[in-house]
Amino acid sequence: MSSWKKVSKTNQHVHRERHQPESRVHLGLLEKKKDYRQRAIDYHEKQRTLKLLKRRALDRNPDEFYFHMINSHVEDGEHKELEKDDEHTPDQIRLMQSQDIRYVTTKRTIEARKINRLQSQLHLLEAANQSKNTHVFFVDTKKEAKQFDVAKQLDTHPAMLKRRINRLRTATLKNMSLPEMDEAALEKLTAERDKAYIELEKRIDREKELRVIQQKLEIKRHLLNKKESKPERIKPSTKNTPPIYRWKYERKR
Repeated sequence: MSSWKKVSKTNQHVHRERHQPESRVHLGLLEKKKDYRQRAIDYHEKQRTLKLLKRRALDRNPDEFYFHMINSHVEDGEHKELEKDDEHTPDQIRLMQSQDIRYVTTKRTIEARKINRLQSQLHLLEAANQSKNTHVFFVDTKKEAKQFDVAKQLDTHPAMLKRRINRLRTATLKNMSLPEMDEAALEKLTAERDKAYIELEKRIDREKELRVIQQKLEIKRHLLNKKESKPERIKPSTKNTPPIYRWKYERKR
C-alpha cells in the first residue's frame, strides 16, 4: 500500500498557470487567480459602500440642517474646519489680546532685567580687551621716545598693559593678597564664564522673540479698532519681524 502511494505521487503533474503570450507581452503580466480574487473583493466592497451612501442620500430629509454645512469648506478635495471667529464678541477679543500683551510684556521685562544682571557681572571683559583702541603719548625729544616706559607712565605692571579696563596700579597690586590658583581652578572659572555667556546669548534671543510677539499683538489689537480706517499693509510679517501697516492720516478735531 505504501509503494502505491509513492507511485501515485510521482505520477502527479504540477499545475502551472500559463504565462502571458508573446503577442500580449506589451500589456504587462498576466493576471493570476489570486490577483483576480483580490481585485474582485476590493471591487465588491466599494460597490457596497457606494450603495449604502446612495441609500442614505435618498433617505435624508432635504430640509435638514446641520452646523457642519457652514463650519467647514472643501479645499483641494479635502474638508477643512472654518475658524470660529464669532465665538467671542469684539470686546472680549480685545480684552484677551490685552491680557496676552500684558503677559508678554511682563516676560520681556523679566528677561531684560536678567540680561542687565548678567552683563553687569560679566562686563564683557574679553570684548573690551580685544577692542582696537589706541593710547597716544606725546614726548618732546627722540631721546625721550626711545627711553619711554609705558608701564612706568601708566603706573602699572607690564603684564597689565594689554588690558583696556581694570588696569590696576602698582600701589594697588602691592596691597592686594591674591589667592593661589591652580590649573583646575582656572579651568573651572573659565567654564563658568563660558556658561554665563551662553546663557546671556540665549536670553538676548528670547528677549528679541518676545519683542516681536509683543509688536505683532499690538498691531493686531489696532486692526480690531473699528473707529479707525482700514490701513494698508506695506509688508507682511515674518518669523523675525512684525507686519508693517500704514494708516491714513486723519486730522483730529
